[in-house]
Amino acid sequence: MDKLRILLAKGRIYESVYELLGDVGISIKLKDRTYFPTSNQEDLAFQVVKPQIASYLLANNKADIGFSGKDWVYENNVEDKIEEIMDLGFDPVRIVAAVPESVDYDALIKTPVTIATEYQNLSKRWVADKKIDGTIFRTWGTSEGFVQNTEESLAQILIDNTSTGSSLKANNLKIVDTLMTSSTRMYASKEALKNPAKKQKIMELKMLFGSVLNARNRVMLEMNVSKEKFDALIKGLPAMKSPTVSPLFGETGYAVKIAVQKSEVPTLLPKLHALGATDILEYALRKVML
Repeated sequence: MDKLRILLAKGRIYESVYELLGDVGISIKLKDRTYFPTSNQEDLAFQVVKPQIASYLLANNKADIGFSGKDWVYENNVEDKIEEIMDLGFDPVRIVAAVPESVDYDALIKTPVTIATEYQNLSKRWVADKKIDGTIFRTWGTSEGFVQNTEESLAQILIDNTSTGSSLKANNLKIVDTLMTSSTRMYASKEALKNPAKKQKIMELKMLFGSVLNARNRVMLEMNVSKEKFDALIKGLPAMKSPTVSPLFGETGYAVKIAVQKSEVPTLLPKLHALGATDILEYALRKVML
């Protein structure tokens, strides 16, 4: 099989995917001022690109899989030309329209406006959908400073991504509409999926990524319980399937293991103790394959 060509986007996406690959067991090394990381997997070939163009390159069969925010897939108008393999859930954001806090939005959009944004195509769709008389002003990078409630302001509406909205609030802007939600996702070119060997490798990577992401949300709890309190404890356990149970030496009770959501632990530990569990241990999981 030819090497599976993988695009890694610069910035936050790179850091998140780099960590995910490492947890799977795929190590990559990127030398300074280079764009082609080396890997411990001979059947994988990596290239680092700007996050804005990863999906465009996939759509044009310049790589087999890549990691991109959903927003840039739609901005590049390639949502029908590539296949989403899985949502990794990294860096969740909303693409929003915002105006100065002191501005009446409903009155504003009845007049010709200028929109400051990095998202040219998403903005064009939004303007058409809202039937706004809007001129789009392309920005590069931070855009909040272009939108103010002054006559000198370069634009009256901002379309940008936000995770918490704190940067918008700090610049006295308020959200008036949400265009879409986005997160980092794994995509594949349609040509790669037509190749049986490459498709199999892509699905194997999906399975491995899923096992790591499942493990990140769970922990393993191990405990002992007496025979007398065993039934009550088992009835009170949340478990992915069913707990693992083994007899203790001397047949004095049982050792019980369960994998649970991390969010359950603060309320679950006191409950387990009250039900008779002793010697409770909690430890991290590396992979969970459901």
